Amino acid sequence: MEPDNKAISWHSQPVESVVSHLETRLDSGLTASEAGARLLRDGPNDLREHPRPPFWKLVLEQLNSFVVLLLIAASVISALLGDWVEAGLIMTIVVLNSILGVVQESRAEQALAALKKMAAPEADVLRDGHRLKTPARELVKGDVVLLEAGNYVPADLRLAETVNLKIDEASLTGESVAVDKHASMTLVGDIPLGDRRNSAYMSSLVTYGRGKGVVVSTGMQTQIGLIADMIQSFEQEQTPLQRKLEELAKTLSTAALVICLGVFLVSVIRDTDLGLLLAADGGIMVYLRTFQSKLVEVFLIAVSLAIAAVPEGLPAIVTISLALGMREMIRRHALIRKLSAVETLGSATVICSDKTGTLTQNEMTVVRLWVHHAEVTVEGQGYQPEGIFRRPDYDNRQVEVRDDVEVAGLLWAGALVNDAELEESGRSDDKVTYRMVGDPTEGALLVAAAKADLWRHQLEQSYPRVAEVPFDADRKRMSTVHRLQVVTEDDGSPFQPGATGYVVCVKGAPDLLLQQSTHLLHRKGPLRLEEHDYHEIEAGNSRLAAQALRVLGVAYRYLPELPDAITADALEHDLVFIGLVGMIDPPRPEVAPAVVKARAAGIRTVMITGDYSLTAQAIAQTIGLLRSDGQIHTGAELDTMTDEQLRRVIEHTDVFARVSPQHKVRIVEAFKACDHVVAMTGDGVNDAPALKRANIGVAMGITGTDVSKETADMVLTDDNYVSIVGAVEQGRIIYGNIRKFVFYLLSCNVAEVAIIFIAALAGWPPPLTAIQLLWLNLLTDGAPALALGMEKGDPDVMQQPPRPAREPIVNRVMLVRIAIMTVALTTVVLTAFWIGLQEHGKDLAETMAFATLALAELPIAYTTRSERYPLARLGLFTNKWMQAAVAVSALLTVAVIFVPFLNGPFNTVPLTLAQWELVIPLALIPALVAEASKFVLRVGDRRRQHASA
Repeated sequence: MEPDNKAISWHSQPVESVVSHLETRLDSGLTASEAGARLLRDGPNDLREHPRPPFWKLVLEQLNSFVVLLLIAASVISALLGDWVEAGLIMTIVVLNSILGVVQESRAEQALAALKKMAAPEADVLRDGHRLKTPARELVKGDVVLLEAGNYVPADLRLAETVNLKIDEASLTGESVAVDKHASMTLVGDIPLGDRRNSAYMSSLVTYGRGKGVVVSTGMQTQIGLIADMIQSFEQEQTPLQRKLEELAKTLSTAALVICLGVFLVSVIRDTDLGLLLAADGGIMVYLRTFQSKLVEVFLIAVSLAIAAVPEGLPAIVTISLALGMREMIRRHALIRKLSAVETLGSATVICSDKTGTLTQNEMTVVRLWVHHAEVTVEGQGYQPEGIFRRPDYDNRQVEVRDDVEVAGLLWAGALVNDAELEESGRSDDKVTYRMVGDPTEGALLVAAAKADLWRHQLEQSYPRVAEVPFDADRKRMSTVHRLQVVTEDDGSPFQPGATGYVVCVKGAPDLLLQQSTHLLHRKGPLRLEEHDYHEIEAGNSRLAAQALRVLGVAYRYLPELPDAITADALEHDLVFIGLVGMIDPPRPEVAPAVVKARAAGIRTVMITGDYSLTAQAIAQTIGLLRSDGQIHTGAELDTMTDEQLRRVIEHTDVFARVSPQHKVRIVEAFKACDHVVAMTGDGVNDAPALKRANIGVAMGITGTDVSKETADMVLTDDNYVSIVGAVEQGRIIYGNIRKFVFYLLSCNVAEVAIIFIAALAGWPPPLTAIQLLWLNLLTDGAPALALGMEKGDPDVMQQPPRPAREPIVNRVMLVRIAIMTVALTTVVLTAFWIGLQEHGKDLAETMAFATLALAELPIAYTTRSERYPLARLGLFTNKWMQAAVAVSALLTVAVIFVPFLNGPFNTVPLTLAQWELVIPLALIPALVAEASKFVLRVGDRRRQHASA
């Protein structure tokens, strides 16, 4: 195959020429080895994004902040005054902090990029004759891609087959109306893009029908790739939490400026003679020379206050914590597409879940058939085409399907009106095993027919499909048109050998299908439906539904010739009703405990399904979702309710049955109007509005369309309700961890401000130097804060009520705790400093203050691991990251005090054993205060719970 296809106008080539040129086959696609070779040669099917700025530029961006600029100014002034060691050390710490910031942000971006790749769309492709799902980025030229409604076109395609295919190309052409596509057309080479009706282009959306196409361009060679510089495929947005913390940092910076200015002015007025500025023999230069050392000291105190006030590492730690938490969610089969969903999950009060595949196993199996005057049981499990048909009303007598026109006709039509495929997947115990590709409901129909030796691929040779009207949520049915080509006596059809013409096969909701039917298939042929037949069919439907079965009706219509227009109105009337198919999708065994777990966490689970009320009720009762006083409402009932009426009943409703995607939007709006935070699941194109309106849109990763995945905040990689509950739990843990390190950093930083500020007001020398404060913020605070982001959460994290959505991260309780810790830390540090001043002088006093604060912050990190539980309950060594962080911070603190060449830059001196005997007990006091405050909070919680009980 020629590697360069830029000069070829694929839309002007017949399909056969395209297939030949790209060396592929429409019926089987490329081989896996050939696809791999082409991927290595041409590269992935990705749009090239703007390159990341170089490392040096990222470091410079880290320097663009008030505190860093203040530090650089302090370093310059120290150098001008001849203190080159201090100047160099400050700049070293600034550069080190900037490099660490770049590394942290790079890791966060890499984590998010990995998540983005996992969230990328998949494509249905033929490889080695099998239909597979593969990441769109792995497509190569020559791949044969299958398109269905709801798919994004994954690459530029020359269409080879189209059935009522319509594609929205607004992203390329600006045309708001979906374009009808026709594979059989061959067009002139210079026709405009919007008129190329035999081609499909990357990023456009299939809105209707289905098709098959050959990949002709990938990546930057696609039409969308030509304008890739105008498109950014991924924009990292700040979450509400990140914005709040950024605002908090700005507030702290502003407060720091005010305090710095106040301390500077107070010290200048108190410790210098401002009158010298106005004296005859004075002036500004004389004033500066006279009080140079004092002014520098005051300036450095102000700088120290600014450093102490702002937790520089907070934004990076938040980003890393969110990214690491999202990785943990992936292990729980929940892929977060938007960071804001992590925060919202902790506030979720309602989970609106689909039934099929989410609460159930999504392995539909036909177990009952209803035909004229008879019910038939179908044995067998899963997708293995083995099982016997029996008549329970005739002593479970086996049914010979080929001799029963009604049963055979039901299976024959169900296999034809079908887009699923039953493929051999291997061998087990010397038996062929099968897998189903496509919709599980359609797969169940194929398996049931195969049990009677009616195989779809064989039937379609005798009854080739010539047209179809796809399923949609309003009609709730699907129709296919087949030509009667080779009718035989034992092929299961209701026609006689030699018959010609066409047949329309229809499957869908029994009640709606029955409305379009005029006859009923009988062993003697079609008979006109009488009133009692309608009642009998409705009763059969109710009996099957009462057994928690999903029920489909199947019908057909003979056409001597095709109508002019292939539409639902033209085909779906005067039908011959064949029978009912009852299938079961058993509940997932792990769902019932998860529903109990969610309820204990204050989260309601509501089932929303298109199935009948009886089916939904049976499943809901089995998994414990339906409360004793819980109500069930149908879509028809919703249509009669006003929004106000719906809001009144929604608090008592556990199941919504027979609903459409439009109803889902109303349900979401009603819950939100009642101040609920709603997680809504969906998988179809029409579910996108509800997913977007929900606080947390949850798409299905296996059965979901590309549209639903792109709209959703979260994608379940296993389509399992349990994963939603797991994601809520992890969301609570992540938010809780963020609260922990925000509390930790603010407690330490506010205490540092208070220490410097009170000492300045008291006329004492600064207890801590600028370099010491930088060291504390960079290592003693930063490392344990990162370790707090790795906590596994409190033992009862799923026994607490949801966090109020509007509650600020720094709430009233946290403010009280920060105040308590500030008082405790300030008291012990100033006590150590005062004792040092009284007995040993300034250098030793600074060292004692530094050691007391550095060591006090380490046990505080341990107590911060839970906002309510005592450290003894959590276990001292259960967070291995905390052990490493505290050990490193403690060793570095000791090194600064005892390593001789570090003493000068850090203004420290070695401490004696007697001095350590004073410092260590003082350093432990704040941690004990923190544990006592948690005990008081627990007592208060118990009293409130007792009062409300």
